[in-house]
Amino acid sequence: MAISNAIKNFKMTVNPDFVAKAQALTPTLIETEITPVRTVAIVPDGPDFAARELEPNFTASNPMGRDDTLSLDFGGHQVGYLSFTLTPVGSPADAPAYLKLKFGEVPYEIAANTSDYSGEVSRAWLQEEVIHVDVLPARVQLPRRYAFRYLQLVVLDTSAKYKVVISNVVCKSVSSADWSVVPPLKVSDPELERLDRVSLKTMHDCMQLVFEDGPKRDRRLWLGDLRLQALTSSVTFRSDSLVKRCLYLFAGLTQNEGRVGACLFLEPAPQVDDTALFDYALFFVSTLHDYFEASRDRETMADLFPTARRQLELALNEVDENGIVADREGWWCFLDWGEGLNKQAGAHAILIYALKQGIKLARWAGDEAQASVWEETAGELSQAALRHLWDEGQGFFVSGAERQVSWASQVWFALAGVLDQEGNVRLLERLMAENPAIPMVTPYMYHYFIDALMENGLQDQALEAMKSYWGGMVRAGADTFWELYDPKDPYASPYGSRAINSFCHAWSGTPAYFIRKYFQD
Repeated sequence: MAISNAIKNFKMTVNPDFVAKAQALTPTLIETEITPVRTVAIVPDGPDFAARELEPNFTASNPMGRDDTLSLDFGGHQVGYLSFTLTPVGSPADAPAYLKLKFGEVPYEIAANTSDYSGEVSRAWLQEEVIHVDVLPARVQLPRRYAFRYLQLVVLDTSAKYKVVISNVVCKSVSSADWSVVPPLKVSDPELERLDRVSLKTMHDCMQLVFEDGPKRDRRLWLGDLRLQALTSSVTFRSDSLVKRCLYLFAGLTQNEGRVGACLFLEPAPQVDDTALFDYALFFVSTLHDYFEASRDRETMADLFPTARRQLELALNEVDENGIVADREGWWCFLDWGEGLNKQAGAHAILIYALKQGIKLARWAGDEAQASVWEETAGELSQAALRHLWDEGQGFFVSGAERQVSWASQVWFALAGVLDQEGNVRLLERLMAENPAIPMVTPYMYHYFIDALMENGLQDQALEAMKSYWGGMVRAGADTFWELYDPKDPYASPYGSRAINSFCHAWSGTPAYFIRKYFQD
């Protein structure tokens, strides 16, 4: 399923002062040269593929001719620019060297036959290149940035008279994250150490000129991802200036009616996309709330509070005559990738959740009148939810005309605080015991599940769920956390092909946030 909720008659409004403030906060990328650690063969491993070591300590290939293949492992996930030396051996090179390169975050991407790719996301995101090198020897530098651990080079052809040697393979890895500022982790549990390490690497590789959602795809600033990255950064890389930059970009480049877009592009010039998502716009409120709580930056609060207020105003326009967010057609609220997930109840709960953060923003901004209005509104929306969405017989919140019970709806109502804490605990315990048919399938939604457990005093259950879910990715070989992980179907894709999935994704990097905030010794 691809995001397609484009605004009709879309028009971008630019606040040049906000954009200028954002651009003044552009970070410097830290560059590190990384070389491959070994040659590998990509081989079947049950239903998946694995990298089997052939030779350690790679320096140069044997002479390679037509159809010869070299597969390299860089020892960990990298985001950067590839270069290598190509040297002819034998007779003078009487034809170009003709090469194919495949980059993979996981072995599957190298093994996959993408010639018949028919996924819903553009095949242009597949990390494959075919190049000609006319003059040899040559230092080949690929201009495009890649996200990968594995690299396969195939010599499609040279000529009958010569072969090539591939040597000095280097990835110039780039990130704006500074490892030196990350506080030491104080845990004695080796599993938490592993989860923290993989979380940090995920965050590091997604921290570029903005907080990207994924360095392979889509390489954009998405608001839902930003909210979780900002939380994790606050206890790890401490990049308040990057959070601030992203907030100013969203506020400075708005859609119709002052709506904050779901995502932004940086090139060729900063631009908001025409995709609108109900919940993502509200997470501007959440991200500003979290930023101010961490920084107490009153100048930024004064600048950006009106944008936050506007998102709540627009969201409240979606409330129907029953006081409930309307369940209209079209995919206008994300929540999760779950097949068949109805979004009404979750959207309503997120509106209450954001309103409660908006109340604190209003008070921090010195607008007590607005805070009082929103307090009354949040109370009315909560009462409406209890009247129309709470099913006493089932003990769950229901969503849509078919009164669907899903994990996402319960989690968000637990976070919205419509019930008291005792009621939230009963709701979450019933949720885990009864396991409704519409599950959570993304690390994004699992983050909010863990958050709901922690907020309601269920720390043991939160720790167990975190170890089970994110630990499942680690046990499957992840060195960065994935965009999608369904323990019941680890090879699923929301796009119709696993080859296009992102295997380093910002919204999945939050175990470090929970570990460092709640579980240190």
